[in-house]
Amino acid sequence: MMPGENLLSGPPETLLPDDPAAREALESGVDAATVAAAHPAYSAAWADLADRAFAAGDAVSSYAFARTGYHRGLDQLRRHGWKGHGPVPWAHEPNRGFLRSLYALGRAAEAIGETDEATRCAQFLRDSSEEAADTLR
Repeated sequence: MMPGENLLSGPPETLLPDDPAAREALESGVDAATVAAAHPAYSAAWADLADRAFAAGDAVSSYAFARTGYHRGLDQLRRHGWKGHGPVPWAHEPNRGFLRSLYALGRAAEAIGETDEATRCAQFLRDSSEEAADTLR
């Protein structure tokens, strides 16, 4: 134990790295499908695709896009020290693709009648980032 170490604190925040090429492409108006194809690990592109499908009334496609972004985000979180729980702050921009995908997965799950999964996603989002849960609802 290190002097001054807080034994009551929870796990550290997980901060994903930026992907400048993918982010800049999406921000400049490149279609999210093109960005996802070129940068399949970039959860924000999958979240955009999930949002677009949901807005078009296609909850099943939204679910599939959101699940892809969610799983790609989980892979990245694990590679950056996340142990299955702990904060994934919304304030850190590179985390937002994962958090948006998680939200979109819950929203689409609810729309297709997967209420247990929708509830799990909502709780996971709140446990990861209360700010994201409040912002995305």
